[in-house]
Amino acid sequence: MVGWPLPVRAARLSRARAGAARPPGLGLRIGNVVLCQLAWLAAVAGAARGHAMFGCLAVVAVLAWHLAVAARPGREALLLVAVTLLGLAAETLQLRLGFIRYAGQPQDALWPPPWLLLLWPLLGCMLNVSLRWLRQRPLLASVLAAIGGPAAFASGVRLGAARFVDAPAALASLAVLWAVLMPLMLALARRLDGVAPHE
Repeated sequence: MVGWPLPVRAARLSRARAGAARPPGLGLRIGNVVLCQLAWLAAVAGAARGHAMFGCLAVVAVLAWHLAVAARPGREALLLVAVTLLGLAAETLQLRLGFIRYAGQPQDALWPPPWLLLLWPLLGCMLNVSLRWLRQRPLLASVLAAIGGPAAFASGVRLGAARFVDAPAALASLAVLWAVLMPLMLALARRLDGVAPHE
């Protein structure tokens, strides 16, 4: 028979598939965490001080960097769009529940501010890089998000970018929302993985 013996061929195919699924390098993971956290801080602090545009520019710069280093930027861009649409729905729901208000917005605002929406694709940048290890752990991802999501929002409140109208209700609704959304976003990330070089 021409070609490798079947067991050898299967082993090499298995190794090739494993290589395609290998996580990004340590340098990229560290850069991903550091840049996303700095951009988050710039956006939130900028909104709190009435300079939301500067924070938005920082986030856009990180998004551009993320797509520039992605192996398949088109797929990764689709993921960022999908995560942004989920974020628009989630933040609009939160706003209309009336538990939260944002700096610089009128009391009767119906839509979340642009700087807040930009934080969602920023999170999307992390799904296939520094949060990649959670993709196969949906239950753990849900639990961590139920804790981390409200904690991050509370940090934004302390910085002055938002305020709680009803803190217990806001934190409870945020916990439920994040517990549901994080596994969903990680599933989308797995399907639209633009960081890995191969299918």
